[in-house]
Order: sequence, then C-alpha cells, then structure tokens
Amino acid sequence: MRSFVLSAVAAAAFVFAGSAAQAERLTEQPLVDANWVDENLDNPSLVVVDIRSLTKQGSPYAAGHIPGSVYAPYGKFGWRAKVDNVVAMLPPVDVIADRIGGLGIDNDKQVVVVPAGQNSSDFGAATRVYWTFKVLGHDAVTILNGGQRAWNAAGKEVSTDAVTPTKVAFNANFRPELVATTEDVAKAKENGVALIDARPVAQFEGKSKSGVVARNGAIPGAKNISQSKFYDAKEGAFVASDAIEQLVGDAGVDADAKEITYCNTGHWASVAWFGLSEVMGNKNTAMYDGSLTEWAADPSREMVIPK
Repeated sequence: MRSFVLSAVAAAAFVFAGSAAQAERLTEQPLVDANWVDENLDNPSLVVVDIRSLTKQGSPYAAGHIPGSVYAPYGKFGWRAKVDNVVAMLPPVDVIADRIGGLGIDNDKQVVVVPAGQNSSDFGAATRVYWTFKVLGHDAVTILNGGQRAWNAAGKEVSTDAVTPTKVAFNANFRPELVATTEDVAKAKENGVALIDARPVAQFEGKSKSGVVARNGAIPGAKNISQSKFYDAKEGAFVASDAIEQLVGDAGVDADAKEITYCNTGHWASVAWFGLSEVMGNKNTAMYDGSLTEWAADPSREMVIPK
C-alpha cells in the first residue's frame, strides 16, 4: 500500500532532504483572519490558494476571489488520487510536488489556503490541503479562518481577474511521521496509540456507512470525536484550543497522547488532525490516509460496533 510513497520519496523527496530550506515564515499560526491576509497581500512571498470546489453555477473563483489568489479547486486540482485501488489518497510525492510548483509555490513561499467556509466538511478541504503541505515538509502554510465567507463578511475587496501562475520548483521533504499506515493502526493498541474516529456518530456506531467503505462499524478501540465538533458553524470558524481539549477529555483521551485520526477517506480525519495537532498543539498526532476505505476492504481486519 505504501510502495508509492517509498518510490516517490526515493525519486524526489529524500533527494532534497536538508536542501529545501524554508524562508522565514510570515506567521507561525495555523489560522489567520481576513485582516491578516489583507495586510500581507502585497508581500511577494505570499501565495493565496483558493481551493473552493466548482458548483452547478460554475466557478466560484471566476465569480469573485481574493485579489491575486491562484485557483486549485479541491475536487479537480489533484490534491488526492486513487492509489493501489484506494480512493482519495495522497498522490505520489513527486506528482503532487510538481502540481504545487505549478501554482507558483516554491519552498520560500508562505501559503494561505482559502476554502469556501460554509461548514465543517467544507473546511475539511482546507485542513486536508494544509496536511498535504505539512507532509511534504512545508511549514509555511496557514488557513484563512472562515474562508471566503469570512473575507466577504469583512467587506474585503474581491477580484474577477484570473491569475495564471508561473511554474517553479517545489522540493518535497516527506514526513512519514504524519502519515499513519495500516500497520500503524493495527498495532495502535499495543503501542499505546489512541485512535480518533472523526466520522459522524451514526457511522461510528455502525448505524450507517459511507458508500466507499465495505463494512459498517469502527476500528476496535477507537474513540469518536466527530469532525463537526471542531467547527463553529454559526460563527464560520474553527473552535479554540480549550474547546478541543474539552472534546479530547470527554472522549477519554489524554491531551498529549500519541494519536491517529481516521474517517472514511482521510477528509474528515484531517479536520480532527488539524484540531489536535495544529490548534491544540499535540504534535504526536498522525492521520491514517487510507482510513476505513482501506481498512475495511480487507475482511481479515476487525471492525466492531461500539456499544
């Protein structure tokens, strides 16, 4: 399953280990507000990446976007790919690195990811892209909290001028510690690693399931913290670290425990990973990219109906 990572890393990422030096980051924060983005728009080291998906009405980017931003829609750009018959995986490292370079992003750029900001699942597109940059060794990445919704609500300028970026070299430095494998998940209990299931309660309890998952239920020993709890839908913003600490405590998990988040395809799991690792600050957190799509496809891997 992970042969694609090893081959990609050997071909691209490890070649650049230690040589892809990061420029000074404009911010150390995982989330920024509309004012921060507005104040930094003229900085040549900033690249704003609009990831809003296409709708029945067409391109939201064409209708109006943050001035100077580049467009890489979550569902069409190629942020995820089918790998070894598992859908929605991290693409081979050399492939996704090349795509990122095509956005005009090199290792000296500060990236701001902009989702639509409509709900927690939509915000998951931003956390998944953010996780991708982190996995590729690029720390200079942040998310516009509230996305385009927050930008518009703040009365900021929008543009309809499309930006065609100049392709540059983006050198990846793959971080395997952020990507949990099936073996990692299977050995989680004996290794003292907490499993965090980020799906809705009904799916966790086996009352329903995603169409891409073969069987109902959850991975044995997992604790459920639904991804929706990490996002304040009314405010259109991610919840604060103290709220996440409360969620973790209520689930019976130590705030500094070694953790692996999962869901169906690694989308909702990225919301939980972002909340635990980046907002709360538990850097012992990894994400199971294949999630239940990969796990449940093998009937020898146990699934349980939590009581």
